[in-house]
Amino acid sequence: LFPYRGEGAMMDNRFATALVIACVLSLISTIYMAASIGTDFWYEYHTLSPAENVSEAGRSIWEEFVSEEADEKTYTDALFRCNGTVGLWRRCITVPKNSHWYSSPETGMTTNCISFSLSDQFMEKYVEPGNHNSGTDLNRTYLWRLQFLLPFVSLGLMCFGALIGLCACACRSLYPAIATGVLHFLAGLCTLGLVGCYVAGIELLHKKLPLPDDVKGEFGWSFCLACVSAPLQFMAAALFIWAARTNRKEFTLLKAYRVA
Repeated sequence: LFPYRGEGAMMDNRFATALVIACVLSLISTIYMAASIGTDFWYEYHTLSPAENVSEAGRSIWEEFVSEEADEKTYTDALFRCNGTVGLWRRCITVPKNSHWYSSPETGMTTNCISFSLSDQFMEKYVEPGNHNSGTDLNRTYLWRLQFLLPFVSLGLMCFGALIGLCACACRSLYPAIATGVLHFLAGLCTLGLVGCYVAGIELLHKKLPLPDDVKGEFGWSFCLACVSAPLQFMAAALFIWAARTNRKEFTLLKAYRVA
């Protein structure tokens, strides 16, 4: 790190250090955000005896779970019974490796996952899950759509902010870092909104479909990565904005002093 001048601006080691820390925080938050989007452990269901739950009746639910026509109630019941996990893009259940009707369940378990299609992401949620005649639940419908869109908006804002930062480096000017900071702040708001939408959506779903007594639900590590990503984005934004504004102010004062 060393002082340099460019386009009439001067940066000392304090601002250079702040920018380096901000870039590291931005990189970490981007990795966390990308990992949380791509993994399936936003919410986890733990069943006391998943192998026993996959009985002949349970197998029929599992077959419906993998069906393209599975509705919300059908796959949620399967998640309850079979140690399911849910991500933003996929839903998974844990079943015995040998799940044929003529064989007894084996102790070995395997995880099967089904992806949400793009139409699933924008599909209407119903007041009574699985009952198409119960009317549209607008709250859950828009919460589901937002939790799909917001993470991509967040990543897009951070990538655009990084592009502006590279342009600022090429121009040897620190002032455009303000725009990078603003974009990171907006990305943090999107990530925070994503977390809030997901929590609200899960709570509303469980009011419609309460957890069975022998099933425990909890937020998974993919959700935790998104929760950690938001404050990292805010901290990076604060450092970018502080470095740009303070450096500009000090240079203005120094210039006025020299003129005087």
